[in-house]
Amino acid sequence: MKAQEAFNTLDPNTWAQTPIHERLHLLERVQANMREYADELAAADGDMKNKRIGDDLYFRGFNLFGTIGPIGNAVAASIELYESLAHGKMPEARNTTKVNDDIYDVQVFPRTAKEKLLAGKQHGHVRVKGKPSQVSPLDKPPGIIAVLGAGNYSSSLEMVKALFWENKAVIHKPHHLNEESDKVWQKIFAPLVEIGALSFCDANQGRILTTLDGLTAIYFTGGTATAQAIMKATDTPLVSECGGNNPCIVVPGDRPWTDEELEHQALKFVSMAKMNGGAVCGRAQTLVTSKQWSQRDVFLDAIRAAIAHTIPGGTYYPGSDEIKKEFLDAYPNAEILQTKDGAHKSADMVFIPDAGEDGYAAKNEAFCQIIGEVALDVPATVDTFLPAAVAFSNEKLLGTLGCMVLIDDDTREAHKQIFDQAITDLSYGGIAVNTIPPMVFFNPYLTWGGNEEGREFVSGNGNFGNVLNFEHVEKSILYDQFVSPGDLLTTNVESTNKLSVANMEYVMHPTWIQLMKLMGVAMGEKLHHRDN
Repeated sequence: MKAQEAFNTLDPNTWAQTPIHERLHLLERVQANMREYADELAAADGDMKNKRIGDDLYFRGFNLFGTIGPIGNAVAASIELYESLAHGKMPEARNTTKVNDDIYDVQVFPRTAKEKLLAGKQHGHVRVKGKPSQVSPLDKPPGIIAVLGAGNYSSSLEMVKALFWENKAVIHKPHHLNEESDKVWQKIFAPLVEIGALSFCDANQGRILTTLDGLTAIYFTGGTATAQAIMKATDTPLVSECGGNNPCIVVPGDRPWTDEELEHQALKFVSMAKMNGGAVCGRAQTLVTSKQWSQRDVFLDAIRAAIAHTIPGGTYYPGSDEIKKEFLDAYPNAEILQTKDGAHKSADMVFIPDAGEDGYAAKNEAFCQIIGEVALDVPATVDTFLPAAVAFSNEKLLGTLGCMVLIDDDTREAHKQIFDQAITDLSYGGIAVNTIPPMVFFNPYLTWGGNEEGREFVSGNGNFGNVLNFEHVEKSILYDQFVSPGDLLTTNVESTNKLSVANMEYVMHPTWIQLMKLMGVAMGEKLHHRDN
């Protein structure tokens, strides 16, 4: 369908007036359709990637995780939102903490009993400017939002946000890589198409779509240059997420990390770095360490070992070969590390230790399987290293999207004031403490986007997420314990596949029965990982 045709099918006023009980019924129908078409969707997504790399590295569980996961979480959260609205109120946050005279932390996750059981020690906060306030989606005016889907994932959860959290009708345009999976999404969201709340247009309609008269806003996930071109071509407000070079700040402990802790943190970082062949906007690209940390060399060796022993990740995204060449030209001595037996060329990873504070690796985004390390020549003490790492991350790395902080629980507690100040000072939209930044994106209660007020445009404007509709959100922070039982350490295809499938079954059908099944699989696979 052409962009103008898709626009003409929408009825934003009728959608804005759709009663709560009807919206709940629509959400339940979408959830049922996800269960019906999940395997077809995963196959379309995996086929595209496997054909591009000429290998069968993308398996069912991963494909389900990448497609159903984000939207499934958003749909489940939307059901909770509207069930609360049916009782006459917005869902409430768990608690609110005043950070300073004008900044508040609002704990928004976990909320339900099921979430608390699944989250363990994990908890998520939105940090807001001014006294926290919420807006009901039902109080927002009608309109039409154009959603331009990403190329790296066939899962435009922005559709759900625009429809159910912003009260707007939606036109969705897929990236050309995801045209086949988009056909499946049309089946899944058919109930909303039937009532004129949602329409889909062809992948080649982007330029026309963004300049249509009558749009309320444009949601875009993709490259910085494309976002800038959209802003030049139209006066329609743009909410954009454009990636960047995200840090993983490795805080030296007051005590030495154990061998198990070193291995665990390396596996966590590398599993994320390989995810989707490195084509993940929020994955941490640059390790930030202290050159004077006594365990630095041991940790870097653990990174190398994790690259060798984790599941191969196939680099498939267009332009990756050119990017890899540019990094290797800048660092001819970079390490080319292989996974398992080295049989998968698309799985090779570039590792650049001690890449330099002002080097090419700090100033450029890879978006493929390239990781760097910047070793700051400062004492390996929390009070000295952490402020230096924050300053480097804010001032010299490209973008402001996501940040990862690894700090052991004892050290964090002993230096609470300096740690809390670091979280305040980090100019990133999503901060993940002892977990990975993409988990902020996956969490519908949190926000996902850059933190660029007063800065050069790199990672985008505005944010996605925020199902509880808090106003004036500056950033989101997700905390976990140092060695979390919930970490997905991708060392075995069979185990990872089983765990991913169980996770997605729960997302599509979040009952207590499915939760118990998921937790049973997770416990079994955690033991399996340990055995391997």
